[in-house]
Amino acid sequence: MIKKHKRKHIQRKFYRVNERIFAPSLRVLDAEGKQIGVIKREEALVRARELELDLVEIAPKAVPPVAKIVDFKKFLYQEEKKRREEKKKARVSETKEVRLGPFMDDHDLQTMVKRAREFLESGNKVRLVVRFAGRQITHPEFGEQVLGKAIDSVWDVSKIEREKHFEGRQLIVILSPERKKHEKEENKEISS
Repeated sequence: MIKKHKRKHIQRKFYRVNERIFAPSLRVLDAEGKQIGVIKREEALVRARELELDLVEIAPKAVPPVAKIVDFKKFLYQEEKKRREEKKKARVSETKEVRLGPFMDDHDLQTMVKRAREFLESGNKVRLVVRFAGRQITHPEFGEQVLGKAIDSVWDVSKIEREKHFEGRQLIVILSPERKKHEKEENKEISS
């Protein structure tokens, strides 16, 4: 059996450079981004050659198209650097699950609450699940008490996103991090 490996398709932006630009007139910018003006393509190419740089079309759909006089390799490097920075900033929030039992000891509960607090402080959502096994389901009030204690322990760093509800033999509540409270506390510390 032959395995075919799929390559990750990275969509790269295509730029027209120098003689590959076909628009008769261009709005030209210099390397710092200052506008030179709307000039003919030939004149822009001459200016780019005088500075030993490239003419790069950055907005082909604009009227007239926008081109920039820059070193093309340096321009590509800066674009890639911007893309990587945006990717770092775009952090995806995950939902972490913390499992509890309806007849948990207080120490075990505090250990699990500590883990849930860490997840919330790092910006993740937490799904608290009380799983009932066998005949434990006949006493859901014990599970609700455990869940209530857990929620009370993390109320200062979270808010309830979805109330307690049963899904089969599981009692579930979803908590999300409360950023507003942290921001207010930080602002108070900075101002004092």
